[in-house]
Amino acid sequence: MERRDATGRLYRWLPAAAMGAVALADFLTWKDTSLLPLFAVGPALAAATGPRRRVVSAALAGAALCSVMAAHHGQLGSTRFAVAATAIAVVAVAAWFVATLRLRTERELTDVRAVADTVQKVLLGPVPSRAGASRIAVSYTSAAHAAKIGGDLYEAVAVPGGVRIIVADVQGKGLPAVRGAAVVLAAFREAAPYAARLTEVGERIERALKRRTDGERFVTAVLAEVGDEGGVRLLNFGHPAPLVRRAGGAVELAEPPVPGPPLGLDCGTAAAPGTSRVTLRPGDRILFHTDGLTEARDPRGTFYPVLERAGAPLAEPDPDRALSLLRADVARHTRAPLADDSAFLLLHLAAAP
Repeated sequence: MERRDATGRLYRWLPAAAMGAVALADFLTWKDTSLLPLFAVGPALAAATGPRRRVVSAALAGAALCSVMAAHHGQLGSTRFAVAATAIAVVAVAAWFVATLRLRTERELTDVRAVADTVQKVLLGPVPSRAGASRIAVSYTSAAHAAKIGGDLYEAVAVPGGVRIIVADVQGKGLPAVRGAAVVLAAFREAAPYAARLTEVGERIERALKRRTDGERFVTAVLAEVGDEGGVRLLNFGHPAPLVRRAGGAVELAEPPVPGPPLGLDCGTAAAPGTSRVTLRPGDRILFHTDGLTEARDPRGTFYPVLERAGAPLAEPDPDRALSLLRADVARHTRAPLADDSAFLLLHLAAAP
């Protein structure tokens, strides 16, 4: 906040500082090398950094300084002064329209971000921080600059004896993928608390995708059922395998022996999801994530080495801070803006309640 305020003060005084520098330079030059037209820099800078009234103030200040310096050089009634005054007026009018368009664009962007915030709260609501013996933390980042939502999603629903989890990635990026994410989340939230088997949850999501999408989008996903005693059953629908970090520091991937196809491809009943089981002990953690982690690349095109680097930030005792440290480590690796949506859900198994 302090940095933002300092930047705002800098922008506020930038036109005045620029015109002051022009006045000083003009005062020190010979009258034959007059710099009077450069006073138009004031309203030009004001158009890029402030409201329209600042453009008017800068234009009036520029005209006043231009007159003072013209009088100093004995040019107040000269053609050079007339040209400079005209240049200031023309730039001021243009700056007024530029500031108007900029402010309109900023308001529209603010509205878009407000809508995105609201949609994100509806789609990706808060997950339970505790579910039985498990502590849960989540983190989401969208690659869309004007929005905070995209096609990646997560959810956790407490059930008797444990928790059911989904982390998924709808084909596409940004707002066009939000509709598919909404369909998947609605189906999961409806089925997860009541379905007798985890496979039924996957079947409900598959049917919902067929009914409510255009049939051209598929969804990779991991469904998980985590018991209070540490037993984890995983259904993998073509999604990056979760990362398991043991309490002793060992890191492994919970990959299914046979990968399953993504949801929404209508592969028929013969195409079963990839099934695997993991046993967690107190202190162990499992990270569910989307391909925004595994496909993050550095400037040379090298993928983020998940097994080699993710274990260190995930060692942080606080799950929320662990995800923040992981995001910071990925940013150090990529050294570039995010190229894909990215969702994390970290489950930490504590002692049984």
